[in-house]
Amino acid sequence: MKNILLVAMALFMAVPAFAKDGDALKYLPVQDGGRIKPYDSFSREMLEIVYGKTKYEGRAATEIVMTWMLSPQAWQDKKIFEVRNHQVLTSMNLPKDQRYFSGEELFASDRFNLLRQELQAKRETKEKLNPYFQALQRLENQYFVFQEIAAGRMLKIVPPKEGDAWIAVADMDATMQEKFMDFTKAFVNHIGAVAAASDTSATGKELDAKVAAFEEAAKANNPALYDHATKIKAEVHYNSFHPFRWAYIFYFLGFIVLLLVWTLKKESLMKAAWVFIGLGFILNTYGFVLRMYIMDRAPVTNMYETVVWVAWGTVVFAAILEIIYKFRLILVAGTLVGTFGLVIADFAPAVLDPTLQPLEPVLRSNYWLTIHVMTITISYAAFFLAFGLADIGLIYYLRGEEKFQKEIRAIVSGIYRSMQIGVAFLAPGIILGGIWADYSWGRFWGWDPKETWALIALLGYLAVLHARYAGFIKNFGMVVTAVITFSLVIMAWYGVNFVLGAGLHSYGFGAGGVEYVSAFVAAHILLVIYVGIVRRGKQTTQTTN
Repeated sequence: MKNILLVAMALFMAVPAFAKDGDALKYLPVQDGGRIKPYDSFSREMLEIVYGKTKYEGRAATEIVMTWMLSPQAWQDKKIFEVRNHQVLTSMNLPKDQRYFSGEELFASDRFNLLRQELQAKRETKEKLNPYFQALQRLENQYFVFQEIAAGRMLKIVPPKEGDAWIAVADMDATMQEKFMDFTKAFVNHIGAVAAASDTSATGKELDAKVAAFEEAAKANNPALYDHATKIKAEVHYNSFHPFRWAYIFYFLGFIVLLLVWTLKKESLMKAAWVFIGLGFILNTYGFVLRMYIMDRAPVTNMYETVVWVAWGTVVFAAILEIIYKFRLILVAGTLVGTFGLVIADFAPAVLDPTLQPLEPVLRSNYWLTIHVMTITISYAAFFLAFGLADIGLIYYLRGEEKFQKEIRAIVSGIYRSMQIGVAFLAPGIILGGIWADYSWGRFWGWDPKETWALIALLGYLAVLHARYAGFIKNFGMVVTAVITFSLVIMAWYGVNFVLGAGLHSYGFGAGGVEYVSAFVAAHILLVIYVGIVRRGKQTTQTTN
């Protein structure tokens, strides 16, 4: 597997050699966010902050963000600032049915400055910002990003002769300014040709040549700081290839084939299902390898990375249990959960930040980070598999408990094994977390909210396993508890970071998605109650008859 991934990576890394004319700008090194990244990543991230998407009216971020700097006045009346919070729209006297606004609509009035003062006063209290103030903070950040790019202060593309802080466009010397003007003129000619739908080969080649000349001049300033070509190419490839997106497409195809095997009893299709799942797994793993290569660290340092890691782990555990027990339903649940996790990660960038960010100082003990965080989160994968199996189990209970006894027993067996696997990882993960806490913060255990909720989740699952072993919980009880106890995992995994926002694990804090997660949990609790009522009604009817 390792050799396959390395060969695949080498082949994909060769793609830039066949890139179309005019693509050289994507590979221009930029210092931003504490690391060196390609202009492709920088522009995508900036457009995502301002507009909420990585393209504007079908045009690439590499074009849009550069024009913010070259001609900011042309964007004054363009509706590029995304505002979704209704309270903010009401406070600014803006229509609630509109999502995008121009800079003049948002920032020209005194109302925006008053709201910024209100936000600053709230920040000074050091309280966790509620969704309204989080939306205000995002709006302020959108304003800052656009203004700084327009002024040429944010795009840092020249390494210094001394030190580590790169030089922004606004601060470049006369020689570099001239080189920059050369390639921006070529850029304007190229996008003009693109807009006119004319032949772009000549303008593209000219742009590539001017960008290369600028890079040579910039590299001469400090060759040691400019040595990032291979990783720059890898990151541009990662951005364009979307390995996790391809992974969930193949997982979903595998799930569809498994549904046919499950419902139509077409065992001959199992080979096709394994092929699709295997391709999805390879692509999922390939995405991890790319992120590890680019960032020189394990890809489990933010919520986005843990979600795709949990999706990967769920498929692994489902495949192992399927090979052992051959229940089919375990693999159905595993591929469904894996698909769900990767789809959520792909379609919720405002909540699950997919950008490649450097580690916080407290996380730079890579050894303990890798062992502790990956062990904890892989346990969530096993619990998520149990949860997915429980959902299928609830459907069988609705369809008829007596009729589907065999399937229910198989599901319960899968739930029980999945919970055992989860506990086998979560318990040592918590202990290793204590070792890491002692190494990083000087204490083994401090009842930090993250530590506390991880312990609560562990105790919850241990209680279920012991109750099952003692015979206190029957089949229906296992299905129900697999759903209910997963809410403890959601609280430890998501709730502490995105709801409580308290404790020493501040590097993992985020905002957004609370209403969707709450609805997800509430819907499953209502489903459990509904199935319980229906089941009780059927049992009462049978007893009466």
